Amino acid sequence: MKDIPGYASFTKIEPLTKGFSSDKKHCIETTDGRRLLLRVAGIEEYDKKKTEFEMMGKVAALGIPMSQPIDFGLCGNGSRVYQLLSWCDGEDAEIAVPRLAKAEQYALGVKAGQILKQMQSLSSTPPSSEWAAACGEKHRRYLRSYKSCGMTFEGDALLIQYVEEHQHLLENRPMCFSHDDYHLGNLILSPDHALYVIDFQKFRNVDPWHAMCGLIFTARISPYFAAGQVRGYFNGDPPTDFWESLALHMAAIAVNFLPYMLSSGQKEELAFQLVKDVLHWFDDMRTPIPTWYL
Repeated sequence: MKDIPGYASFTKIEPLTKGFSSDKKHCIETTDGRRLLLRVAGIEEYDKKKTEFEMMGKVAALGIPMSQPIDFGLCGNGSRVYQLLSWCDGEDAEIAVPRLAKAEQYALGVKAGQILKQMQSLSSTPPSSEWAAACGEKHRRYLRSYKSCGMTFEGDALLIQYVEEHQHLLENRPMCFSHDDYHLGNLILSPDHALYVIDFQKFRNVDPWHAMCGLIFTARISPYFAAGQVRGYFNGDPPTDFWESLALHMAAIAVNFLPYMLSSGQKEELAFQLVKDVLHWFDDMRTPIPTWYL
């Protein structure tokens, strides 16, 4: 770390442990009073991290409120790769937002939807079969993982049937740039109640509507924020086929969440609760419009 340019100006290096990323993260304070975020990964991540850093620069150029990319390079005598980013002052939105009045939660959700829509303007491709092939295979992998994980949950047949019977919704869809992990856990609420986007590690090109999948986690924390995000994204009520698409993706995520939690050594209770939430929101998959929007 000492070979990072500007290291001599670092007056404080505090490790950060929040999140599931394999990156080593540190909060940096400098002699000129700045706070920075330092992310360090193994050299095998070089190409991925370089592309990620360059993409963040393009997103920042759109005027998106976010952790700004500052510097990128090698450290640890060439054994590691680092990203130096601006620090977003504030509190994790998943903690701060639920404490606010319902109307303010909703208004912040509207803003989050507008930010997401703006990010998607970075790149796009016309409708094709590419998304159906890629996402369809992912859904099949999710179902295989669940069936082989050694545990089951109540209502699994309802979710599996919905996923299998709604694959046609993946056909002939456009694709665009996506943060692809967009939920309250990856937003910062500043002291003046502005939202900032963090953690772009999972960015990729997806169906634009798939980018709303993070609502499966957001709606559990603040249904008002979730409803606002949908309306902000669509500038009003969304079309019916959006809801059917969202229900498909949430059903697939819910099925996969149990094997995911088991494989990562985490408690399965959260997976069981997520399944209950999804089945409740969509009335056992009988209606595509979730209760938190109604």
